[in-house]
Amino acid sequence: MSRQGSRDTAPEVAVRKLLHAAGLRYRVNVPVPGMPRRTIDIAFTKTKIAIFLDGCFWHGCPQHATHPKANAEWWRTKLDKNMARDCETTEHLKQIGWTVLRFWEHEHPADIARTVAEARGTSDASHKPHV
Repeated sequence: MSRQGSRDTAPEVAVRKLLHAAGLRYRVNVPVPGMPRRTIDIAFTKTKIAIFLDGCFWHGCPQHATHPKANAEWWRTKLDKNMARDCETTEHLKQIGWTVLRFWEHEHPADIARTVAEARGTSDASHKPHV
């Protein structure tokens, strides 16, 4: 797992390129306020919008998640903790006034960028988090 990339994944880079091309400026890998060792993938800090692009395997996508057969109990516990941490992070950010947008890695980058741009323009996102 130490070799598993957690930053600058292909879906993140694709979305960031589209956002930048649309003239939106953001910060990447921003620490979650009040939660050590957790980061926001893409953040608009002035308008308090947090964007997370979650991997299907690591975050339990209902469409694409797989369940390893080897060491199944350990993996189930690990992946359940990841999903619980996602919920905890989302709730914490909402409580301190952030808008949280969560997307799956399989979602089309243009659709994600469009939703983010809409949220950025109105500060009221209609995209429901998947957690």
